[in-house]
Amino acid sequence: MPDYSALDQPVLLQYLFYPRKDFSACPQNACDFFVPVERGISISTRFYEAGKEWPWILYFHGNGEVVSDYDAIAAFYNFQRLNLVVADYRGYGASGGNPSFFSLIKDAHSIFKTVEKKIADKTAPFSLWLMGRSLGSISALELAYHYQDRVKGLIIESGFASVTRLVKHLGLPAYDVDLDKIEKECLEMITKIKIPALVIHGQHDALVPLQEGRLVFEKLGTEKKELVVIPFADHNNIMFVDLNRYFEVIKKFIHQV
Repeated sequence: MPDYSALDQPVLLQYLFYPRKDFSACPQNACDFFVPVERGISISTRFYEAGKEWPWILYFHGNGEVVSDYDAIAAFYNFQRLNLVVADYRGYGASGGNPSFFSLIKDAHSIFKTVEKKIADKTAPFSLWLMGRSLGSISALELAYHYQDRVKGLIIESGFASVTRLVKHLGLPAYDVDLDKIEKECLEMITKIKIPALVIHGQHDALVPLQEGRLVFEKLGTEKKELVVIPFADHNNIMFVDLNRYFEVIKKFIHQV
């Protein structure tokens, strides 16, 4: 399994994580739940439920984002007859602690197990999907590999196969870190993901270039996979450049699998 802990160096963490402590009151159409991950530390999640029998997406957001950023966006998922639960990371939103790659991976498992149980109590028939945007692709890929028998499929948006590729792309200092070893472990893991997968990427993404999304798509071990490139979109406007297409491909992927 990929071991990202070697990247937990202060100089790298300050470049690769952008925690915001913003947290808004929970809207009436949602509910909050804090997942305990360590003594005195819990991770904020927000559930946007609109249909008892609708599929659920466990969504890991991008860097610099927090769960409450999705209070308005969740309505677009609900319009596609999809329920959404968005998870934060340590140090983001109302979550405790400080972000690191070791905790990112560790906490993803705790979040998944908690969300799975809460959704199982809410929904019949049970249908859970994973989605990761940008930084969130790390958590989504990790869980897709480990819980293939418990989720329906995987969506990666503006993501990458290994954060080491982002380190190289941005020219960040990685002292005494074997980036190639970590990358190899990540690629091997992705080849073993056999569940249906959708990869969405912006044509002009400068932060996480399109070639990174293509690599994820190529390495995924499933035969049921699709790559959707949004023309003219960059990293932060990918959803809004072509809003209808963005959500149509997600709706089609989930409701037709």
